[in-house]
Amino acid sequence: TSPRCRTPPARPHTRPISRQLRLTEEEKRLLAQEGVTLPSTLPLTQAEERILKKVRRKIRNKQSAQDSRRRKKEYLDGLESRAAACSAQNQELRKKVQELENRNGSLLRQLQALIKRTSNKAAQTSTCVLV
Repeated sequence: TSPRCRTPPARPHTRPISRQLRLTEEEKRLLAQEGVTLPSTLPLTQAEERILKKVRRKIRNKQSAQDSRRRKKEYLDGLESRAAACSAQNQELRKKVQELENRNGSLLRQLQALIKRTSNKAAQTSTCVLV
């Protein structure tokens, strides 16, 4: 026979090689919590696959919730930090305003005293000139 017409040798009917089912500790814990045991080799039945998907979804949801709580805490910590910084700055500015108001009052009193002295001198001078 020619090489083109050659048929492959007949193979005896074999079962597909089973692979090991690897579960994380968290998956094992949740499966035990639900009272479910899965075989240690693949393939799984449809029902077993649904159970495994459900457990893995619960784990993802749990991780997502933890991440969400962590992000929220970081956000709140940042807000608290900013609020504290703003309060400190506000306190400094209030102190500065008080100092400036005091200085302004002092300068105003000095100006009024100066005006009073110069107006009295002008009045005295004019009085002297008139006499």
